[in-house]
Amino acid sequence: MTLSNRQPGVVLTDRVFTVPLDHERPDGETIKVYGREVVAAGKAGENLPWLVYLEGGPGCQARRLIGAQAWLERALEDFRVLLLDQRGTGRSTPANRQTLPLRGGPREQADYLAHFRADAIVRDCELIRRELTGGAPWTVLGQSFGGFCAVNYLSTAPEGLAAVLITGGLPSLGATADEVYRAGYPRVERKVAAHYARYPQDVARARAIAGHLAEQGPVTLNGGYRLSVEAFQSLGILLGIGDGSHKLHYLLENAFVRTPNGLALSDTFQEEAQAALSYAARPLYAVLHEAIYAQPGLATRWAAERVRGEFPQFDADKALADEAPLLFTGESVHPWMFDADPALAPLRETADLLAARTDWPGQLYAPEILARNEVPVAAVVYHDDMYVDTAHSLETARAVRGLRTWVTDEYEHDGVRADGPRVLDRLLGLVRGEL
Repeated sequence: MTLSNRQPGVVLTDRVFTVPLDHERPDGETIKVYGREVVAAGKAGENLPWLVYLEGGPGCQARRLIGAQAWLERALEDFRVLLLDQRGTGRSTPANRQTLPLRGGPREQADYLAHFRADAIVRDCELIRRELTGGAPWTVLGQSFGGFCAVNYLSTAPEGLAAVLITGGLPSLGATADEVYRAGYPRVERKVAAHYARYPQDVARARAIAGHLAEQGPVTLNGGYRLSVEAFQSLGILLGIGDGSHKLHYLLENAFVRTPNGLALSDTFQEEAQAALSYAARPLYAVLHEAIYAQPGLATRWAAERVRGEFPQFDADKALADEAPLLFTGESVHPWMFDADPALAPLRETADLLAARTDWPGQLYAPEILARNEVPVAAVVYHDDMYVDTAHSLETARAVRGLRTWVTDEYEHDGVRADGPRVLDRLLGLVRGEL
């Protein structure tokens, strides 16, 4: 039985689908994938085309929107929308520190999670599409990693697509994980410089916090996260979103409080830092993050950690000794995070095994198919996007026949969330040839 609810202006319906864990073994083990259907209240009985939304990540459930919030306002004018919790996330069969021990030890867990990349997500989508639409193609909206999935979709099942809309998610078709991070650290450095130009007082504040942690040692936050200097630097992940620089500034200004034992990190700072750093709500983001870049025959081997050594300006000890500004880091996952975060600690060995894995299946993207593409595709590329390299995105845009781009510096990586109706309207205009 399907259950429907109403929110202001919309009707929501729960959808649960059964899909194979391994699509190469369709008669084997199955898992559940959840989707939330959303339709405008006045159009609930109409035969509308479908749009499926693929969230960023990896490992993030579809955003829980309320009513016709954000980009849904525009989408619901034309579509019946499916907000998909990709496998392992949200209300789909969960994969986290609590559930993965049911699979067995780290080896069994790693083998299980090897089925959670973009290719499997797309094959889930194809089974779901046939069930929902009766075989008619649908439109895909892919945000960030969801865009990576959309390019895999174009490579493997273009017959299922009426159109593709991508927001900040055009991946390199062939870059290794090392190459992705080698392109990434300079972008992060530019974002940090822009933050300090906006808030010059944060140079001293960041140095003071890092110096405190270097002198006193890592601090166990109230929520259990072990905050080291490296962990503090990773708060720079905020700098890739529209209001992230301001959020980081407010976080830094509340860092210290005077106690009978001297200066200490305030409860306010600890609470906000814990919320920003913990992967409790999205552990697969950390466990599978480098796997989304893995190429057949090549292990990622903790690429972000290794490549960081090529950029000594990110060395906190050196910055403190030289009285230089401390550089924050960005969207990268490091092995020490699995020691720092209680939500990740039980998965450390599993993550190590995935980082060492070489037997990934075939290429995620097919340049020869993309070069013959006939599906209308439009992508917004955010200028100097901290999370997805702009040069890589534009190279891919040139490789996909007929893809139309909107390159803008009006937004950061989360533009579709910050100004969703306008961004989506622009992309729809591009795929329909109206712009």
